[in-house]
Amino acid sequence: MAMHKPASRPANPRFSSGPCAKIPQFNLDMLADAALGRSHRAAVGKDKLKAAIEGTREILGIPADYKIGIVPASDTGAVEMALWSMLGARKAEMLAWESFGSGWVTDVVKQLKIDAEVKTADYGQIVDLATVDFDNDVVFTWNGTTSGVRVPNGDAIPTDRAGLTICDATSAAFAQDLPWDKLDVTTFSWQKVMGGEAAHGMLILSPRAVERLESYTPAWPLPKIFRLTKGGKLIEGIFTGATINTPSMLAVEDYLVALDWARKIGGLPELMKRADTNAKVLWDFCDRNDWLANLAEDPATRSNTSVCLKFTDDRIADPAAFAKAVAKKLETYDAAYDIGAYRDAPAGLRIWCGATIEAADVEKLTLWLKWAFEEVLEAQA
Repeated sequence: MAMHKPASRPANPRFSSGPCAKIPQFNLDMLADAALGRSHRAAVGKDKLKAAIEGTREILGIPADYKIGIVPASDTGAVEMALWSMLGARKAEMLAWESFGSGWVTDVVKQLKIDAEVKTADYGQIVDLATVDFDNDVVFTWNGTTSGVRVPNGDAIPTDRAGLTICDATSAAFAQDLPWDKLDVTTFSWQKVMGGEAAHGMLILSPRAVERLESYTPAWPLPKIFRLTKGGKLIEGIFTGATINTPSMLAVEDYLVALDWARKIGGLPELMKRADTNAKVLWDFCDRNDWLANLAEDPATRSNTSVCLKFTDDRIADPAAFAKAVAKKLETYDAAYDIGAYRDAPAGLRIWCGATIEAADVEKLTLWLKWAFEEVLEAQA
C-alpha cells in the first residue's frame, strides 16, 4: 500500500539546475534601482557594471591582479572566448566527465582542429587528474552540472605548470572553494549559485592567461564577440565594465542584489555552508533508502550543487520512464519543479542544492520523493 501524501510542500519548489532559484525572499521591488532606459556607457551604467565586477572579486576572494570581465552568451560564451582566443599555442588536454565538458571537446577537436589528448570518464566519475600533463593547456569543468561530480580540490594542479588551466566553474563558483592560484581562466554564469538571470557570463583571467593573450595570435579568424586584445594588448575596458555588447541592466541589478545578499549572510563561507547543508540532506536520505543512490560514485567528488540521483530498485522495469513519472508527479503536486536528469545523462533526478535553496525545503522534498517513488512503483505494478 502506498504511503500517505506528505502534509506540507516545500515553500519554494524551484529545484532547477539553471536558471536556479532566486535568493530567499526575492521580490521584484529589489530591482527598483536598476538603470533601465540608461546607456551602459553612461556613468550610472559603468558604475553598476564595475560594482558587479568588484563585488565578484570581493565575495569569491579573487586575487587583485586577476582580470574579471562580463561577457555575452552566459558561461558558454565565456568558455568559447577562452578556447578560441588562447588554445593552439601548445598541445591541449581535454577532460570530460559530463555533457558540457564533452561539448568543449567537440569545439576544440572538430571545430578548431587543435592537437589535443582527450580523456573522458563515465557519468558519476571523473578523470584521474594524476594522469594529466599540466604542461599542456588543460580544459575541464570543475563541477559537472549534468553528472553531479566535481573536482575535490586543486592538489593535482602544479603551481609551476607550463600550460594554462581553463576551468568551466559555472556550477561551482559561490558554492565551492576554487583555488585561484591553480586556475588561469575561470568562467561561470549568474543564473547558477547566485540565482541570477541568464545571458551574461563571467570571464576571469590570471596574469598567465593575459600573457598568453598578448603574446599569441591564433591561426583562425576571431569574431568580434570573441576578441579580447587589440594591437597585441588586452582590451582593458572589458575588465572594468565596458562590455563587448549591450548588457541587460535589469540582469546586472539582479546580480548586484544577489551579491549584496551574499555579503549580508556572511560571504563565501556561508554560501558554501548552505550548499553543503542542502546536499547533505539528500546524501543522508540516500543512505537511509536503498532504492535511491547518488550518481557520483566517490563521496569525495559528489557535487554540493547539482546533486544527481539514480533509482536502484530492481522492481523498476524502465528506469527512464520511471524517473520521468516521478519528476512529473512531483511537479503536478507543486512539490518540485524541473528535477529530471539532463537529457544526455543516465536516467534519474537532478536536484539543485545551491546557496539560494533552503535546507527545510530539501527536507520536505525528501518526503515527497519517497511518496512519489511508492506511488509510481504501485502504478507500474
